[in-house]
Amino acid sequence: MQKGNTSDISEFLLLGLSEQPDHQLILFGLFLTLYLVTMLGNLLIILAIASTSHLHSPMHFFLVNLSFIDSCFTSTTVPKMLMNIWAQHQTISYVGCLTQMYFFMTFALLDDFLLAAMAYDRYVAICLPLHYTTVMSPTLCVVLVTMSWLCSHLIALSLTLLMAQFSFCGSHVIPHFFCDLLPLLKLSCSDTSIFQVVMFIDASLAGFIPFACILFSYIHIIFTIFRVPSADGKHKVFSTCGSHLSVVILFYGTLILVYLQPSSSYSADTGIIVSVMYTVVTPMLNPFIYSLRNKDIKRALRKLLSKGMVPS
Repeated sequence: MQKGNTSDISEFLLLGLSEQPDHQLILFGLFLTLYLVTMLGNLLIILAIASTSHLHSPMHFFLVNLSFIDSCFTSTTVPKMLMNIWAQHQTISYVGCLTQMYFFMTFALLDDFLLAAMAYDRYVAICLPLHYTTVMSPTLCVVLVTMSWLCSHLIALSLTLLMAQFSFCGSHVIPHFFCDLLPLLKLSCSDTSIFQVVMFIDASLAGFIPFACILFSYIHIIFTIFRVPSADGKHKVFSTCGSHLSVVILFYGTLILVYLQPSSSYSADTGIIVSVMYTVVTPMLNPFIYSLRNKDIKRALRKLLSKGMVPS
């Protein structure tokens, strides 16, 4: 791998979602609204669960972490994009670009690992209900979340440090609204073959292992549902994991479209559209998916909102 020189370039130019001047105000208003809804929705989920004692269960512990991570995930990209649109200044420093890429990868991987932990929780609750309190102990929940944070940071750090070795001596224009891996790779004038191998291995392990856990859990859940004699019973069992399954499909569906492809076939237009889906739309929808399908959370949200409306 060619040794990079960070002095080759001091900043990048982020083209954003559109270069048309008359689109900027519309984009600013749209994404500011989406960002505020995302932050408010996830904050309400966290407060509702934290303020309701009977929701202090493993599933809701994971959901609080997911809401926090989704808020951080969106915050790594959208505020910078909004600031660039407002100031009409599309640049981002070299260090800022690598920092944004690092945190973006960290929170994306955290989502991945946490969804696997939540799938395992649903597997134990549905397939091993008599052992649920023993298996899903508070200690195990904390260990799963801690390991998710540790693995995510290590993978993101390794890829960021490798990226920092590259030279960017040609174009400094990134056809994206944030510093993502594949657009940066296409700008590098260094040999990126080793990086791509490492990235593929990391993505395969970080993607395959959690996905295999989710698949294993839902195969067993489906078999358990089939053994339930009544239709009402089947619906009741499935409803306990329907929200999680919806979030999994949204998250993996968009990520697969972008990252399970060689960098040579990466399309900037497709990458931007799909990136908006998983960095902005999915984190915004997650609180609605969980609150609309979960009676306990709806009840807790109503209680929380009614407290806020009643004057002290």
